[in-house]
Amino acid sequence: MSDTEDTQETGQTHTCRRCDREQGLVGKYDIWLCRQCFREIAPQMGFKKYS
Repeated sequence: MSDTEDTQETGQTHTCRRCDREQGLVGKYDIWLCRQCFREIAPQMGFKKYS
């Protein structure tokens, strides 16, 4: 399977910058990280978790 076939199946044009996952992407502000990678490095990026 080529990359173009994968893109057509999922409809995603972006992948995670860190792990190349296509699902669960955080694209706001052009971050383009999957949610798992985002949770790991968000504090280093300056995001804070509020409860």
